[in-house]
Amino acid sequence: MPIQTLRRPQRQPQRRPQRRSQRRPRSTSARLPHGPGFWLVAAAFLTAMAFSAVPTPLYVLYQRRDHFSALTVSVVFASYAVGVAVSLFLAGHLSDRLGRRRVLVPALLLEAAAAQVFLFAPTLGGLIAARLLTGLGIGVITATATAHLGELHAAARPGAHRARADLTATAANLGGLGLGPLVSGLLAQYVDSPLRTPYVVFTALLLAGALGVAFAPETVEPAPGRTPYRPQRVSVPRDARPRFFAAAAAAFAAFAILALFASLAPGFVAGTMHHPSRALAGLVALIAFGTAAVAQALLGRVRVRRQLLVGMVLSTAGLVPTSAALWLPNLPLFLAGGAAAGAGAGILLKGTITTVAELTTPARRGETLAGLFLGGYLGVAVPVLGLGVATLYVSSQVALLGFAAAMLALVIAAGRPLLAD
Repeated sequence: MPIQTLRRPQRQPQRRPQRRSQRRPRSTSARLPHGPGFWLVAAAFLTAMAFSAVPTPLYVLYQRRDHFSALTVSVVFASYAVGVAVSLFLAGHLSDRLGRRRVLVPALLLEAAAAQVFLFAPTLGGLIAARLLTGLGIGVITATATAHLGELHAAARPGAHRARADLTATAANLGGLGLGPLVSGLLAQYVDSPLRTPYVVFTALLLAGALGVAFAPETVEPAPGRTPYRPQRVSVPRDARPRFFAAAAAAFAAFAILALFASLAPGFVAGTMHHPSRALAGLVALIAFGTAAVAQALLGRVRVRRQLLVGMVLSTAGLVPTSAALWLPNLPLFLAGGAAAGAGAGILLKGTITTVAELTTPARRGETLAGLFLGGYLGVAVPVLGLGVATLYVSSQVALLGFAAAMLALVIAAGRPLLAD
């Protein structure tokens, strides 16, 4: 007996680690395969991006109800960009250490919480807080879901080219930004409680998305032990800085053009052009972001220099009919200009990302891209705020003309270093 009691404690520590290691495959096998998990993550990504653009056709209703100015709408919209930028640098890289699901599910729940703020605090302060929360969640979701899709695709289809994963991520990102305003605009147009129903619907969709992601396979093994936290670094090689800053300026312009159609453009259509349809307001954003996604897909394999050139020409040329349409006024011309400008902005953004990714080593690529997106999200906030301020002193037509001129000057300045061989 004494010998047996001594042996048992020695054998048990050896068996327990084996049992624990045997249980790990069982927990992962209980989840869905990588293929279905890929589509669940893509659907959740699409839903989150769509929700981030839900207020676009509703800003006109807030303006009428609370007598908001265009500047106030710009401030509300800019708070979203602030949230995204903060999130990208403080938490966008955490899934590399904690795991994709552990970060993605809470971020989706944060989006659902933002929807509740829209529902129960529809004041100006509540709108700013809700947009800030939305941005904080989207910054994490964009980085995490894009990486998760690439890894799930690689596991489901070993040896296959990752173009399918990249195209799906682009479609979910830009496609969601276009789909959200259309859905909320249709709900606001044809369903009761236009300032409540879209948020109720998307709350359900976001919760369903979080549940779906919870069943998707994990693709990152959490790092053992505790590692010190640090924000996302921004690093640019010294000899590549002129080209980097040119790319950042072009990304600034691309984001600014897309932000125009997600913030003030629906108000221009309703006010200056006298088309108050909320469904039409959603269509304006859908056209810009939809063409951006399509352009990225169609020109994705074209040489980077040509992508940049096409993007610069289309994005700035599209602003010409958009601006002219406010003076005439002419809705079809406005929509055509939005399609061209959106397509150009989409392909210009893709070209700048590829350019910056090639400026550094793979080990520092994330840090360099972080700097590019910082410049891009400044483009979401600063020009839209400037346009909102301008509408306090000049007409919408003159303000939009000034915006177009500023974007043209910025793209021309960035073009020479970017297009140089």
